[in-house]
Amino acid sequence: MAGTVPLRGRRPKAAVPAAAVNESSAVKWLLIGAAGLVLLWLIVLPLSIVLTEALKQGWNVYWAALKDPDAASALRMTLLVAGISVPLNTIFGVAAAWAIAKFKFRGKGMLITLIDLPFAVSPVIGGLVYVLVFGAHGWFGPWLDAHDIKIVFAVPGIVLATMFVTFPFVARELIPLMEDQGTQEEEAALTLGAKGWQIFFRVTLPNIKWGLLYGIILCNARAMGEFGAVSVVSGHIRGETNTLPLHVEILYNEYQFSASFAVASLLLLLALVTMLIKSWLQRKSSH
Repeated sequence: MAGTVPLRGRRPKAAVPAAAVNESSAVKWLLIGAAGLVLLWLIVLPLSIVLTEALKQGWNVYWAALKDPDAASALRMTLLVAGISVPLNTIFGVAAAWAIAKFKFRGKGMLITLIDLPFAVSPVIGGLVYVLVFGAHGWFGPWLDAHDIKIVFAVPGIVLATMFVTFPFVARELIPLMEDQGTQEEEAALTLGAKGWQIFFRVTLPNIKWGLLYGIILCNARAMGEFGAVSVVSGHIRGETNTLPLHVEILYNEYQFSASFAVASLLLLLALVTMLIKSWLQRKSSH
């Protein structure tokens, strides 16, 4: 028609059939509903049962279980072990991630495999390894006994077992992050005369701080909840080497169900605090 200007460079949008829209919407809500049911059955319901059983006999029984000297000792041991193992694993994780992501060397694949090994090995096996090495009849057992040094059935053994289980978390969180960032900024700082530690604290650390904090939180959560490896090396000495998970097991085996669920709710509270901090860090890092 005269007077009309043809549209150039534009293609009319293809209409999406209503059936396709309805089908995709139905699939979406089906997947959401299925995921919600699984989470409800496997997570929400068991956690609700823990809280219900903990308060079943009233607040007096609940507080008495938490104020019990053995429970207080288990809480102190849990916090002590986490307070030692998490900083050490943080140092190792940062060093390993820095070496793997920033340098080329022989054996890099083997190092990555060793870092991932605790994910594949049962924690009980990790605990047994330390018993075989440091136990009374282990490789270094006679020498340790002669020098009055206790590793197994003492705090050092619990720390070692916890470190074995948790040391991949920080490294595994940082390795892909540092690999994506590359080495350009570090190389630029090096050409400007910065030294190794200056490069790390002024260039590398600011770039990985959120991933590092995220890895530390996951490592801490795993350390406080570890059962298998700690159970093997602790000896279950009540009031001395028990952590909170071990104390829960002892109370449950003694048919003190309300007390066991009360202590378990304390572990649940620590886990919830950890997850809230993790969610806050995720929101901060996304801005």
